[in-house]
Amino acid sequence: MNIVDLGPQTLIVARLVETVTDEQLSAPTPCPDYALRNLLAHILGLSVAFRDAARKDLGPTTDTSPQAALPDLGPDWREQLPKALDDLADAWRDPAAWTGMTRAGGVDLPGEVGGAVVADELVIHGWDLARSLGRPYAPDPAALDAAHGFLLAAAEDLSRGNGIFGPVVPVPSDASLLDRAVGLSGRDPEWRP
Repeated sequence: MNIVDLGPQTLIVARLVETVTDEQLSAPTPCPDYALRNLLAHILGLSVAFRDAARKDLGPTTDTSPQAALPDLGPDWREQLPKALDDLADAWRDPAAWTGMTRAGGVDLPGEVGGAVVADELVIHGWDLARSLGRPYAPDPAALDAAHGFLLAAAEDLSRGNGIFGPVVPVPSDASLLDRAVGLSGRDPEWRP
């Protein structure tokens, strides 16, 4: 079992969130169906769901598929999102989060897999956020390693295309680990708004 401290990556995402202006909320993102406001709401929702998954506090937050509805922000998102990211990191610092079974997005999975999934979510959606805002982005190396490992395994899954990822976008073999992870997630590393 490889426990990853998600705190450095949640801090990177939170710092990007702090820079968002109200005027940018309708900006496009690398997620085709999401404006920036929807991406932020998705990050908030997954932070709460994976916090609860880490705590094995299963219920509505862990049972709802992320595709159930287009997420949108509430009026107090600027306070809620940084707190949810902090709580998420704290919950996954408990070694018990990485053991046994849990649930997220309505899917039962081992805790260790849940940790890899949330690392992927934080790294890739951090990239989405940075690209949408036109900001530089350097994810936490440990979270990036976990995300890349998860995405590499997911790319080998024959059911790909029916799930949460689009088709793999080919990138040069000498591309950065981040660009390779972004390509594995179904995004074009060259995407610009």
